[in-house]
Amino acid sequence: MLKAVGDGARVWALGAMSGTSLDGVDAALVETDGQDIFAFGETRYRAYSAAEQKVLAAALGRWPGDDLADAEAVVMGAHIEALSGMGGALVGFHGQTLAHEPGGRGTHQLGDGAALAEALGLPVVWDFRSADVRLGGQGAPLAPFFHHACARHIGADAPVAFLNLGGVGNLTWVDPSVRRPEEPGALIAFDTGPANAPINDLMMARRGLPYDEGGRLARSGTVADGALELFLEEAYFLKMPPKSLDRDAFADMIDLVEELPDADAAATLTAMSAAAVLRGIEHCPAQPARLLVTGGGRHNPVMMDMLRAALDCEVAPVEDVGLDGDMLEAQAFGYLAVRVARGLPTSCASTTGVRAAVSGGTLSRPGEG
Repeated sequence: MLKAVGDGARVWALGAMSGTSLDGVDAALVETDGQDIFAFGETRYRAYSAAEQKVLAAALGRWPGDDLADAEAVVMGAHIEALSGMGGALVGFHGQTLAHEPGGRGTHQLGDGAALAEALGLPVVWDFRSADVRLGGQGAPLAPFFHHACARHIGADAPVAFLNLGGVGNLTWVDPSVRRPEEPGALIAFDTGPANAPINDLMMARRGLPYDEGGRLARSGTVADGALELFLEEAYFLKMPPKSLDRDAFADMIDLVEELPDADAAATLTAMSAAAVLRGIEHCPAQPARLLVTGGGRHNPVMMDMLRAALDCEVAPVEDVGLDGDMLEAQAFGYLAVRVARGLPTSCASTTGVRAAVSGGTLSRPGEG
C-alpha cells in the first residue's frame, strides 16, 4: 500500500497513455481518492515522430523475448519526456500494447515501470492487465471503472455510455445509481470492433497520411454495402460481452475494400467502424440516455453523423459534459493507479469477464530496483 495514498486521502495522480493508434503519449493529472473524482489538472501531449511510429509499428504483434530494444527505447524516452516535471503523488503507466491474446499467450504492454519510477523519482503503477488475464479475464477494457466515476462526476442521473474510438472501439455502459463499479448492474464494457486503426492504415498505405482528417475523404465516397454486409457477418459481433480485441484482429477489413477507389474505401471502413458500435449497443441492458464519445474518432464528423443517424439517443463528444476526450484514457490510468495503491478492484466480471473483481497492477518505487 502506498503511504502517500492512505485510505480516503485525496491525491493528485499522473496518468499516461500510448494507444494503438501510435500517435503519441498523453499525460494528465487527476485528483482522486480512488473512488470519486475531485478535479482534473495539467495535461501534456508528446507526439511520436514518423521515425518513432515506424519503429513501434514494426514491433506490433511481438512478445517478450523478441528483440524489442529499439521500440522500448522509443516508449520509455517519450514517456519520460512527457511526464517529467508534472508532479503528482504517483504515476499510472499503461505502456504500449504490442500484442493482446487473452485465452492464449496473454497480453503484452511494452515498458518498464520500475525504470520509469527511477527516472521520475515517483512511485509508478504499471502492468495493469496481466493479473486480470491470469484470472481468466480479457484484460480489456480497463477504463470502465474510471467511466463509472466520470458518470457520477458529471451528475448523470440515468444510464449513460462512453464510447472510446481509438485504434479499436470500446463501449462502457454505466448505471450511475449503483455506487461502486464492481457491484452488479453498475457496468457492462467490451470492445465493439475496429475503429480508427483500419482507416488510418488505409490512409497511410494509399495517401501517405496518418488519418482521414475531418473525414473529408470518407465524405466524398460511397459506402460499398456488400463489403459492409460481409464485415458484419463476423462471429465477433454475435459474441456476448465481455470481449476484447487486438488492434489487428480485423486486419482483413482492408481486403474487403482493396479494389475500391480511395474515397469509397474510406467511406466503407468508416461505416464498418460505426456499424460495429451499433451492434455493440444491442448488448446493453437498456439504451443509454447519452452516448458520450471520446478518442480520435469523435473528430471524424462522418463517423459521428453515422452514429447519430442510427441511434435514438443523444450522441455527443465528451467535451459537451466538461470532460477532455483527448486525455480521458490518461486520466483513467492515473485514477486506476490510486485504486491499485489502495487495493481497490480495477476490473470485474462485467467489464473483462474476470472470475472475481481484481486489483491489477504492479507498484514500483524509486530505489527499489
